Amino acid sequence: MSTPLFIVNPRAGGGKARSFLPLGGEIRFTDGPGHATELARDGLKEGRSLIVAVGGDGTLNEVVNGFFEGNRPLNPSAELGVVGIGTGCDTIKSFRIPKDPRKAFRLLDDFEARSIDLCRVGFRDHHGEEALRYFINIAEAGLGGAVVFSTNKSTKKLGGFLTFFLGTLQAILHHRNATLELQVDGDLPRALVAANIVVGNGKYFGGGMKILPRAEFDDQLLEVLVMGDLSRLELLANLGGVYFGTHLKHPLVECFRASRVKISSTRPLLLDVDGEQPGTTPADFEILPKALKVRIPS
Repeated sequence: MSTPLFIVNPRAGGGKARSFLPLGGEIRFTDGPGHATELARDGLKEGRSLIVAVGGDGTLNEVVNGFFEGNRPLNPSAELGVVGIGTGCDTIKSFRIPKDPRKAFRLLDDFEARSIDLCRVGFRDHHGEEALRYFINIAEAGLGGAVVFSTNKSTKKLGGFLTFFLGTLQAILHHRNATLELQVDGDLPRALVAANIVVGNGKYFGGGMKILPRAEFDDQLLEVLVMGDLSRLELLANLGGVYFGTHLKHPLVECFRASRVKISSTRPLLLDVDGEQPGTTPADFEILPKALKVRIPS
């Protein structure tokens, strides 16, 4: 077995990542946006069988994208490890990976390598060009993209919960619902007005919000949540319910499963992809069943 490669974002957790480094394996530090993808891709081409992402959800997303080159997996038998150190670290909640980095490092060899589904989205980048990105947890179009845009400009020194909570409040106060078309699994598109559309594999985002409480990582389907034409007051009133997963009871909230979802809108909507803001709609989401092996508790 090859030596594990640990890809570490040294700025994660306000610079705390350097305090939680593994004793074995090779460590490579990222030096800016996109670098974790390059490091993961290089490691797989070198023949590494285990790549471990050490950082927040953004670092994890970059590492996941490094497992692919275009539409092609570089090594389908390679495994991904996750040690969460960052502002949100929502993905580890669904995986039930310990929040304490020391414990996560210690247990990494004991975790089971499970084949999970992966999500892929085609969209427009900020230059208006077509782009492709893989994600492991959750993506959004609409309000969620605005939240991430606001949050990523902040210092994040308040920690995950407060950073995302305040970012959400700010985004709601300036948000306008959008007229869009939603196409599910090749059916005829339907027109609607919506505050936000959430697509994903995991349950949590935004520093602990249980946005997709029914989602599973290995059911071979996307979990889709449509937040309809809610007013700002309704969004604020139901914000607490999102942390407990009770928002699904609202009559303007719809939740279902699908293999493919396409979103187009009268104006470009900001996207959130695993806590990153890579571009806008139109967006084409699809599930890739059992496409990635991840070491997680059994």
